[in-house]
Amino acid sequence: MSFTAETLTSLIPLVVLLPLFGAIANGLFGHRLPRPFVSFVACGVVFVSFLLSVWAFVALHGDPSTTGLKNTLYTWFASGNARVEVTFLVDRLSSVMILVVTGVGFLIHLYSVGYMAHDPSLARYFAYLNLFTFAMLTLVLADSLPLMFLGWEGVGLCSYLLIGFWFTETEKAAAGKKAFVVNRIGDFGFLVAMMLLLRFAGTLNIDQIHKAVTAGSISVALATGVCLMLFLGATGKSAQLPLYVWLPDAMAGPTPVSALIHAATMVTAGVYMVARMGFLFSIAPIAMLTVALVGAATALFAATIGTAQNDIKKVLAYSTVSQLGFMFIAAGVGAYAIAIFHLATHAFFKACLFLGSGSVIHGMSGEQDIRQMGGLRRKMPITFWTFFLATLAITGFPLTAGFISKDAILWSAFAADMGKFADVFGGGTAKVLWTIGALSAGCTAFYMWRLVYMTFFSGELRARPEVRDHVHESPWTMTLPLGVLALLSMVGGALCWPPLFGGHEGLVEWLAPVLGHLPLPEGEHQGLEIGTMAAAFALALFGFAVATVMYARRIHPAVATFIAERPWRWLYLRLAGKWHVDELYETTVIQPLCWGSRVVLYEGLDKRVIDGSVNLVGWLSRKVGFLGQLFQSGNIQRYLAIFAVGVAILLYGWLTPSRPTSIEPAPAKPTAAVQRLVPAAPALPGIPGGGR
Repeated sequence: MSFTAETLTSLIPLVVLLPLFGAIANGLFGHRLPRPFVSFVACGVVFVSFLLSVWAFVALHGDPSTTGLKNTLYTWFASGNARVEVTFLVDRLSSVMILVVTGVGFLIHLYSVGYMAHDPSLARYFAYLNLFTFAMLTLVLADSLPLMFLGWEGVGLCSYLLIGFWFTETEKAAAGKKAFVVNRIGDFGFLVAMMLLLRFAGTLNIDQIHKAVTAGSISVALATGVCLMLFLGATGKSAQLPLYVWLPDAMAGPTPVSALIHAATMVTAGVYMVARMGFLFSIAPIAMLTVALVGAATALFAATIGTAQNDIKKVLAYSTVSQLGFMFIAAGVGAYAIAIFHLATHAFFKACLFLGSGSVIHGMSGEQDIRQMGGLRRKMPITFWTFFLATLAITGFPLTAGFISKDAILWSAFAADMGKFADVFGGGTAKVLWTIGALSAGCTAFYMWRLVYMTFFSGELRARPEVRDHVHESPWTMTLPLGVLALLSMVGGALCWPPLFGGHEGLVEWLAPVLGHLPLPEGEHQGLEIGTMAAAFALALFGFAVATVMYARRIHPAVATFIAERPWRWLYLRLAGKWHVDELYETTVIQPLCWGSRVVLYEGLDKRVIDGSVNLVGWLSRKVGFLGQLFQSGNIQRYLAIFAVGVAILLYGWLTPSRPTSIEPAPAKPTAAVQRLVPAAPALPGIPGGGR
């Protein structure tokens, strides 16, 4: 085992660097290589990374005493006592994450071979996709916050490149920019958190921060500030309120990109970061409560919007935002392992749903409006059945992967006021979290079955004739990943089978050395757990029933009339308009920023101050130059005249006699007016002229 561990430790960097090699190869030389070879390189490097990830997981599982495998490549930088090294860590948590990233990522790469078969920029697409995988693997294997932030920014950059992949279309390019800008807001919080830790804890190494928390060197106030800033970063990357607005617009990219970014990798980075830093969150009750409440609010808010969307990918996008909210509920109540469990199962069924929607779009010649679909189950049977199974999972059909992981979250939220963090979630807060989560599950069932009925049932295909005649099933490179993901959506719950059904919560026990044990109440509460499970399932069943009545065939006239009346029509318009949050941001944030940038910065500072100063210098130069222009006209006669005048002045000054330098002042002669005012002096005898 020691030889295997040493060998594996030396190979850990390959898990990260192989996708980077694929990105460089296809980015620099892909346009000159045959398209099959480009696809082979892109898929091959991710598949080899997956095999190495499996090896790492098996090695850790085979030796329970091994806490992790580390490989330090070099020292990145040192500042004072802080030293940051490029170190990749494979422990129990990161081993699960790299399995998800490389496993689901490989299936998405394989799917892309068929989906992007006719795109002229195939090499550029696979270069971006490999680069994205490299950045995500860097993020999850990082041993320090700066290295994690490097991967964090890397996935942000790649999301901008992939969302705006078809950048010649203005709308798609704008969606990429929106994702990039919104994520920068969250990244500011991550940077502030690192600065606080470096200033007051003196380290950015995750293991050393953990030791400082254990030793009591980090105060609750510092931990709260750091955790709130880290969670601000998570709200941007994992699309939580109020920074969720970029993710629905990110559907502008190719559908495999949506599956990779919004199912298995980038949007789960925030959840992973909170779980990785769970030891710090656990001593910051205000931060934990904030995480749980924001997650619950996001889960319900996004689920309500999903009930009225008509773009097949937009429905799934809001579903992703909602499911991420569930993960943050679990993380907020301290059930970090359950959050990672739902992260894994969500990767299975949501990747299957996104790839299934891509198969539908591919077969429908690019059509994405579900109102133009219908009856596709006969024309695309493989896509239909895989989509159907994944829908069972996400809506919580008993014993599916989604049912097991979602119920674990809801039970954790319900029991939060009876466990380790009772003082944080007491006073009914835990029950509020459960209620919001259960309502969100009911909305999820409604909008997902609405999507299934309008896409695959609801009578005949409603598309245009030219589209209807060319509907076809996707090639095997697309249907094979769908089949694998659909199977995982069914059996993925076995990763953490609950004791209620005779299981041992394998994933929770596996992650316990890193994330701690689930802080559920002690004692027997099976009856209460069964009751909460039944209540949540009843709400999901109600959502399914409403969707069936409204969309299985056609809306009943009485139901249609009821919906068309107020206030239901008002509510529908608000939901279809996504609660007008984008318009609210446009009015309160974007327009004031544009006005301030234009009036204050551009017209005030730039034009008047900066440009005015530069222009003043030019104006003065021109005026001075105008005076010189009088003497530099190029006219010979004028030059001779000026020369003559100058000579004359010099001669005059030379020939004029010099005056004495000191002259006695002559006595002032009285003026006539003064003489009239002053009387004449009397004449003195013997002196002619009197006294004059």
